[in-house]
Amino acid sequence: MKTAFVFPGQGSQKVGMLQDLYNEYPIVKQRFEEADEALGYSITKLCFEGPDTELVKTANTQPAILTASVACYEILKEKGFAPDIVGGHSLGEYSALVAAGVLKFKDAVYVVHKRGEYMQEAVPLGKGAMAAILALPREEVVAICKDIDASVGSVQAVNFNCPGQIVIAGETAAVEAAAEKMKAAGAKRAVMLPVSAPFHSRLMEPAAIRLKEELDKIQVSDAQIPVVANVTGKILTNANDIKESLVTQAANPVLWEDCVAEMINFGVTRFVEVGPGKVLTGFTKKINKDMELANVEDVASLDKTLEFLKGVR
Repeated sequence: MKTAFVFPGQGSQKVGMLQDLYNEYPIVKQRFEEADEALGYSITKLCFEGPDTELVKTANTQPAILTASVACYEILKEKGFAPDIVGGHSLGEYSALVAAGVLKFKDAVYVVHKRGEYMQEAVPLGKGAMAAILALPREEVVAICKDIDASVGSVQAVNFNCPGQIVIAGETAAVEAAAEKMKAAGAKRAVMLPVSAPFHSRLMEPAAIRLKEELDKIQVSDAQIPVVANVTGKILTNANDIKESLVTQAANPVLWEDCVAEMINFGVTRFVEVGPGKVLTGFTKKINKDMELANVEDVASLDKTLEFLKGVR
């Protein structure tokens, strides 16, 4: 019986997240203070007081979610609970790498802040878009993207989240055209997403190049716990392989459904979502309904999860 800790990505943020845990656990306060120092501004104040219009900016959202997620992980660690394997969705992969001992926390906070800046700057506002495609087979989504890519403009499937939910991204006109064609092909819904850039599409290549320069400046260590990589859906432990995977990840699809399948193949039967929101918990239910699930984002959910984990020490 094995346990995976999984860490959420962008979109799970909300003003006020983790404030009750911050007030109760010194390790949470310590991590937020370290993040403030690494960034040179108060991500703590932004997380607890907002405004939301600032928190949702990519360069702020990414360090905010990473800080909140790692702080939740530190509580579980203090309580004596450790995962057998870790993974994270997009940005969440950096939180997983901190938990696995690959990245130092303060380095990770700074790098994801720069990652957010570079992603936003890679494509001018309004030039890129993303859309969620519901209930259309993976093969059809990929095939339609290829057709539109050849005739209208750059678009590709970028998030394979779970059966029945795939996200596409690219140039705005191409994403809109692909979404319409997918609805005509039988998609239950094709919803344009309120995002500021076409994340994980090939249009993010300029961001990936700049991100590599930042990763070259920090220490990247071999993983102490197996980590499942977004870009392959496979386990990585070697430092150089992990660094290369992070650079590739910025401008390539997140294979989250494959990541969860790999963890289950590893022997995982319990998933704990560590950080704000329950997005990954929802995905896991759709990928394999037999998994046992828990999450940590506030005092109430922490108490439940500690009881949940007592059976797997």
